[in-house]
Amino acid sequence: MSREGVRERVQAAVDEMVASGAEVGLQVSVVEHGRVVADAVGGVADTRRGLAVAPDTLFYSASTAKGVASALAHVLVERGELEYDMRAADVWPEFGAHGKDGITLRHVLLHTAGVPAPPYDTTVGNLCDWDHMCAVLAESKPWWEPGARFGYHAQTFGFLLGEIVRRATGHTLSWWLREAVTAPLGIEDEVHFGVPAALLDRVARQEPHAGPPPPPPEPGSPVDRAIPPGIRSDAAYANRHDVLGSDIPSAGTMTAHGAARVYAALLGHIDGVDLVSPARRAGMAAVRFQGMDEVMGVPSTWAFGFSTYRPGVEARSGSTFGMVGMNGSAAFADIDSGVAVAVTRNRFDFDLTAVSRIDRIVCDAFQPDRSE
Repeated sequence: MSREGVRERVQAAVDEMVASGAEVGLQVSVVEHGRVVADAVGGVADTRRGLAVAPDTLFYSASTAKGVASALAHVLVERGELEYDMRAADVWPEFGAHGKDGITLRHVLLHTAGVPAPPYDTTVGNLCDWDHMCAVLAESKPWWEPGARFGYHAQTFGFLLGEIVRRATGHTLSWWLREAVTAPLGIEDEVHFGVPAALLDRVARQEPHAGPPPPPPEPGSPVDRAIPPGIRSDAAYANRHDVLGSDIPSAGTMTAHGAARVYAALLGHIDGVDLVSPARRAGMAAVRFQGMDEVMGVPSTWAFGFSTYRPGVEARSGSTFGMVGMNGSAAFADIDSGVAVAVTRNRFDFDLTAVSRIDRIVCDAFQPDRSE
């Protein structure tokens, strides 16, 4: 299939999903070996204002941003600013309380640190207060010895990573994101942890799921404790300007074009921007864990800071790395095929139909080189 054919199929899929009512607004970006194959948009960005989705519309993308945060950590290791086995307590002494002195950056990236939960009474206001969140996590007791178990750190991941980075380098994750990744790639207005106030009007309004809300987790269960009631995400949460504007790096806001360009650069396909070495890239995508997620209670496979999940097709081990968000967004790369893909949307539910459909189009068009 020609690249023009891929572009037409992607746009047709976007148009159909919007016309059917399955989607409100969509962006899709596909980059193959550094060349933009598709930058498709469709639907409405803000139903209240009647604004159509544009290529530069920003979408709240939930945990899709964890992939960006992990990528940034690897970039900082590549630059010599961090080391994977540096102990958090060496740069953040108070974090060593209650036996957490052995937790390393590696443990954080692998979700094996054992600090998956903020206090159960955490509010959205608390979540928007960086110093408060870091202080309560420093005082928290670990759920397990570092490295002993795997459990998704849904809300704590960004604060753990971000404070290690801030203490070690003197700069925040958002500063480094712009300095080391988005500015060199020319997308400094397109990928954010906290959205600058001047860009908030460009953020698409998230729309609630049409059906009944999903049932809450069982009270007292690990997932209930890890994602307390006061900070569970929904459309209303994702539309709050305090949330959008705060550095909460377990989530973020981005365009599909910006996210796909980040992953294309991680693949080494953007001229003049070398984010990581080929060896580090391979290490990032290598499977590091397979087993039960002790927090979410589901089987999981994890690479070095990334999910290995590919929504539409079976991912080849050691090739696919990326992240999906609980609002159905996703961004990922595939080393073998040289393709980077991102999908952003504003129907707030964990429906990966759009991502899966785009992924199947991409897979049909770009079969990976699986030669050894």
